[in-house]
Parts: sequence; structure tokens; C-alpha cells
Amino acid sequence: MAKSLGEYAFTVHLDVPYETALERTEAALKEQGFGIVSELDMRKIFKAKLDREFRRYAILGACNPTLAIEALGADPQVGLLLPCNVIVYEDEDGPGSTVSIVDPVGMLGEDGLEAVTRVADDAHARLALVAEGLAA
Repeated sequence: MAKSLGEYAFTVHLDVPYETALERTEAALKEQGFGIVSELDMRKIFKAKLDREFRRYAILGACNPTLAIEALGADPQVGLLLPCNVIVYEDEDGPGSTVSIVDPVGMLGEDGLEAVTRVADDAHARLALVAEGLAA
């Protein structure tokens, strides 16, 4: 049976507006050594490219440079999984927001190189702490 996308992520619902959720997420990532290297504002993209309305929805590319260089040194193909995607979006039915953070271990699978798996495990632990911090 195929996995759902939610099984590859840490997901937290926050009873705060979108802007607050985005700020808290970026701060929590920073505490764990991740910086934002890319940010896609899907609402603006859909409006500009399709002239369509969409809820506020950001895709953040989070990167911990120390982990990234170690993983890329072990296998350059791991760049396909970088940066770690984090999504923040406003709920359609209320004032809350949802944050989902990719689980590097889930994305890598069980057959990864040992050196890459160690890095994925480290990133997994750090990103789990981000989600736990947001949920608190």
C-alpha cells in the first residue's frame, strides 16, 4: 500500500494567523540551525501566472549548511532531496494555520548510504524538535 504524503512529514496545527505561524516556523528552524534559502509564495505565483485566487501558502526551503555539506559529500545525488521543504498555509475554514516539515528519514528510505542516513537521522531529530516547539 502506498504511503500518504503526511507520512513523510511532521505536521502541526497552530491556532494562530498565517503570518504568526510563518514567523514562528522560521524562528524555530533557526534555533535548530536551519536557514531559509528559498521561499515560494504560492498565492502570489498563482495570481501572477493563472490570475487565480488561493489561500496564503508558503513553501520554504530550509537548509542546515553543516548537514547539507556532509550529505552531499557522501552522495551528490542527495541534492535531489535538498533543501528540506517546509510548508505553512492558512486554514480555509478558520483563523488557524498548518505547518508541515518534510521528514528526511522518510524521504531517504531505509536503503540509503550509511553516511547519508546518519545525516538524515540528525536532520530528522532537529526537525522533530522544530515541530515539537511549534506544538508547545
